[in-house]
Amino acid sequence: MPSTNRDVRMEENWMEGGARDVRELLLRESEEFQQLSKRHQELDERLTALTSKYFLSEEEKLEEITLKKRKLAIKDRMAHMIRSH
Repeated sequence: MPSTNRDVRMEENWMEGGARDVRELLLRESEEFQQLSKRHQELDERLTALTSKYFLSEEEKLEEITLKKRKLAIKDRMAHMIRSH
């Protein structure tokens, strides 16, 4: 069990590194994870395009909200796959 702030940071860094390793493994070996990652990137690109606009129509505001929710759902699924691996 970590006893100092430094120990906590070291443990968090190790855990993040482990998650990165699992993510890379899943990207190589899991078709579902690959598809989720690709879709997350597509949604991110569209969201970036929307948020770069100076003004959003009501329809675009609704799309922005929907994109954020979809991205979060995908991110949650990917995180669950990483934790379960």
